[in-house]
Amino acid sequence: MSALLNISLNVKDLPKEKFVTGKKGVYYNFTVSVNDDTNPYGQNVSVYDSQTKEEREAKKNKTYLGNGKVVWTDGTCVKAVFEEQEKAAEIEVTDDLSF
Repeated sequence: MSALLNISLNVKDLPKEKFVTGKKGVYYNFTVSVNDDTNPYGQNVSVYDSQTKEEREAKKNKTYLGNGKVVWTDGTCVKAVFEEQEKAAEIEVTDDLSF
């Protein structure tokens, strides 16, 4: 999949406690939602603060951070798969249990 998105964020709204210091800098995790329909402003992308599993299970409201729009796409969208997930999918599962 290829796509380009333009997104505007108000960085003052980012919760400072969610900044993560890594080996190569300071990071912040976002969740980006791309919708099929646009809003009255021609935007179809929303950006939220990424939630932990516990926050999702507790049904905590998402923290909205900004919006934008898809400005180019090749028309396809695929789910990203990590290499470890691909290797795990290749492992053949056999039922050798003798009960």
